[in-house]
Amino acid sequence: MAENDKELVILQEIIILGLGPGSPDLITQGALAVMKKAPLVYLRTRKHPVVPYLEKQGIRFTSFDWVYEEGESFTQVYQKICQEVFSLLQKNSPIVYAVPGHPLVGEITVQSLLEQAKKLEIKTTIVPGMSALDALYSVLCVDPAEGIKIIDALSLDKQKPDLEMGNILLQVYNRFVASEVKLSLMDFYPDEHPITVVRAAGITGEEKIVEIPLYELDRLDFLDHLVSVYLPPYPQDREDGWSKLLEIMAALRSPEGCPWDREQDHLSLRQYLLEETYEVLETIETGEMHKLCEELGDLLLQIVFHAQIAEENSQFTIDDVLESINQKMIRRHPHVFADVEVENSDQVLVNWEQIKALEKKEEKKTSVLDGVPPQLPALMLAFKIQQKAAKVGFDWKKAQEAWEKVQEELSEVGVALQSGNKEELGEELGDLLFALVNVCRLLKMQPELLLRGTVEKFKKRFAYIEQEGEKMGKELTQMSLEEMENLWQKAKKQ
Repeated sequence: MAENDKELVILQEIIILGLGPGSPDLITQGALAVMKKAPLVYLRTRKHPVVPYLEKQGIRFTSFDWVYEEGESFTQVYQKICQEVFSLLQKNSPIVYAVPGHPLVGEITVQSLLEQAKKLEIKTTIVPGMSALDALYSVLCVDPAEGIKIIDALSLDKQKPDLEMGNILLQVYNRFVASEVKLSLMDFYPDEHPITVVRAAGITGEEKIVEIPLYELDRLDFLDHLVSVYLPPYPQDREDGWSKLLEIMAALRSPEGCPWDREQDHLSLRQYLLEETYEVLETIETGEMHKLCEELGDLLLQIVFHAQIAEENSQFTIDDVLESINQKMIRRHPHVFADVEVENSDQVLVNWEQIKALEKKEEKKTSVLDGVPPQLPALMLAFKIQQKAAKVGFDWKKAQEAWEKVQEELSEVGVALQSGNKEELGEELGDLLFALVNVCRLLKMQPELLLRGTVEKFKKRFAYIEQEGEKMGKELTQMSLEEMENLWQKAKKQ
């Protein structure tokens, strides 16, 4: 019985044919013959200029336009159409499914049907048609052999334009899509980059061609399902930024370069790496994106600087650095680059630590606490050390327990303060800070960032005191503590 069922499935067939770009003159004789013979033709959409011609030819058809009205996204629409085709196939075979243009050019439903049919061992037959692209090439007078990239305008977030060649965007079918396309393309092209908008390419009497600057794309009044957009190559006379940076660093370190840059080594550069890192953090906290762009460049320069020194000493190159991080990211994200499944970000972190532990397994360590850079700022260092200890079970169970330890340390600070012993007081204050870090960690907060936030808050309030003092015509040194405290309270309210 199972073998007979399989044989029935194999006998099923989906005939997929192309209706051409839109002119009745451009429908192939083969496609017409198949449609006239079929009892019913299933159109992906009736919104195609050849539909009235099909009616005159006596071809019986229906369409899946109703799916577009019910679907919330194009992905859902295409999936639903494929499901409907396979459902119809159970009752009738063969099924004739017709799409605009050529079936294998820019037709997501066709690709999906072919993939599923192959898995189910269902026969498929392609009846080719002239694609809208063929008509576009003629209208635009471009040779695709010189390089053309075809992009679905609805997938521009996944498909990026290639600036070295011409790009054709399909399905720019309304003003909303045109607006989204325009904004996306402006990340790659100048606002004034010339584009050619073509409607109904190859259809006599309906064809429309306009050349406009990119920023006017969503201002056109003839946008519909027959509209495509052509972007000519964008002349690339700009140097590759990455290569230029490497060249600059090599020049600075050369015998003819900068004396200061030539004198530096890994150790001497440590303070600058740390400074640039903190400047990046500061711009992230202030939200000044133009400054963040600049500071990230400064930080990147430090990385390139170290790589250049290492290359000169035949230790490693910047390419080795990139290859190392590329491999690490792929290795530590098996849920993205392999077949591992995760439910949430917590599982991602668990997998990360497990993979990291396997990588470090062969490294000889004398203590569980090894591997934390001692150069880290003290709060961050304490946080990392506590994390290491917690992994082997040396930890408070709840933040409340850690807070009780803070109270204990606070009492000991009070005792040491009364004793007047500075050495003892310093030790107890250190213990108090360490205990507070524990509370922050158990509450999943970063003490380093919390303290930086408080410092910024203090700076803003102190600046308010300075500004108000200036209005009063007083220097801070001329103000009483009571006056400054009153202004401080006002700053807090603001």
